[in-house]
Amino acid sequence: MEANGAMNIINITARNIEDAWFQCLNKVLITGYEYTIAKGSFVGHRRRELDFVTVEIINPGQRPLAPIVPEGVSPPTSDEYINEYLTYLMTSEKQENEQYTYGEDLEYQMFKVIDMYKHHPETNQACMTIGSKNSIDLDDPPCLRVVDTRLRYGKLHFIVYFRSWDLWAAFPSNLGGLQLMKEFMAGEIGCEDGEIIAVSKGLHLYDHAWNFARQVCRLENNA
Repeated sequence: MEANGAMNIINITARNIEDAWFQCLNKVLITGYEYTIAKGSFVGHRRRELDFVTVEIINPGQRPLAPIVPEGVSPPTSDEYINEYLTYLMTSEKQENEQYTYGEDLEYQMFKVIDMYKHHPETNQACMTIGSKNSIDLDDPPCLRVVDTRLRYGKLHFIVYFRSWDLWAAFPSNLGGLQLMKEFMAGEIGCEDGEIIAVSKGLHLYDHAWNFARQVCRLENNA
């Protein structure tokens, strides 16, 4: 939060998912609001978080999708995991221990959006949502809430909103999976693949990831 009490709005433009991840790590480490978690995941731990961020990724399809990290740092994800994660995004398949999956909401809507664009490419109605009025009662409500889409200039673009977003591991996995989903939809529609614009008021790093993030960004340990 700025000195006058206003929200600190961050705007990032990145070449690809790896570049977006790296820029966001820097911003959270250097300017993130630090606090102790009172409700949610890892209660009692410290978290650094951006007030509000918009991340425009110009070429999210550039491979590899998973970021490359310095030697000695455990990778937050891999292209293999991202491919497996796609099932969670695009199908309603759910494991016994899962309260929800994104796919149980997105699978039906995804094919409706594909059909919509085939017949009405200029529409503003091709917006997919996740969760319901009852999501507020879950111990861990869905983080991804909106996958809005835009077919313009011959390309399919995603505009996604995360209410809360773990930057270290979830960010590259989520965006990698969404990119694969977008590529599939673009192929079905018959258009080119476009950008991802990601928005969040809760992009954060947990304290257990701070040192890893500092190593990736080559920052001093007191950052």
